[in-house]
Amino acid sequence: MKIGVKEVEYVARLARLTLSDEEKDEFTEQLNDILTYMDKLNELDTKEVKPTSHVIPVKNVFRVDNVRESLPREPSLGNAPEAEKGFYKVPKIIE
Repeated sequence: MKIGVKEVEYVARLARLTLSDEEKDEFTEQLNDILTYMDKLNELDTKEVKPTSHVIPVKNVFRVDNVRESLPREPSLGNAPEAEKGFYKVPKIIE
């Protein structure tokens, strides 16, 4: 498939971009180069290649979630600009 200036103008309009004539020509050429490269990749025989989402094995990297004592209320509220009845006090944002 060949990309023309019309397609570049259409995509630019969708993206609300204003392109000069030089930019339209440049993007047309770049997009055609990308499509030519993709056509070259499509020539490869990949029938025996298993689909993958990662090229290396991925394992779960989360830490173990251990239950432990939480921070006591008074020290945790110690740096709060304002506290009231054991909770952080913040400005009201809903009218």
